[in-house]
Amino acid sequence: MGVCLVPFKSFRRLEIPDVVLVEYAVFPDERGFFAELYKRTEFLSGGVPYGFVQVNLSFSRAGVVRALHYQLKPMEQGKLVYVVSGRVFDVAVDIRRGSPWFGRHVSVVLEPGFALWVPPGFAHGFQALEDSFFLYFVTKEYSPQHERCIFWRDPDLGIRWPRVEGAVVSGRDSRCPLFREAETNFEYPL
Repeated sequence: MGVCLVPFKSFRRLEIPDVVLVEYAVFPDERGFFAELYKRTEFLSGGVPYGFVQVNLSFSRAGVVRALHYQLKPMEQGKLVYVVSGRVFDVAVDIRRGSPWFGRHVSVVLEPGFALWVPPGFAHGFQALEDSFFLYFVTKEYSPQHERCIFWRDPDLGIRWPRVEGAVVSGRDSRCPLFREAETNFEYPL
């Protein structure tokens, strides 16, 4: 097996160009595999100019929705989200007033080998398509008093969740306000 000197295959900007899909180079051998999940110099050159201060892990059974969450300034979080095992439908909604993409979203299916960079000023959520372990690398620490959410099925957002019938949603997430009523304090550009 040859030596690969490029630890990340690609950084691809999505329809909202501040959201970046990261494809990892995975180095398999007879023992398993190795992959670098974060390397500051690579992320800076890939357009992700943030470091991380907290790492979270969640497990969600197939059908679970965790959405659409964000933190207000000054505790706004950028998130690099990575599926350790399983598959998730992942969503980022632009909540930056004045942004050309305000109120629009991007979505991707994430599985091991890919991550999504969700910058500050975006609400984030996902639905587990399979039982999934999910890592969040965040740019600021969790602050309960700054946490907010948007109703995951807001028709104005037009998100096509893969599994609406039978979706498992927390009581809190089912009571989030609609996008037009949500509290935000983000201006474009940040």
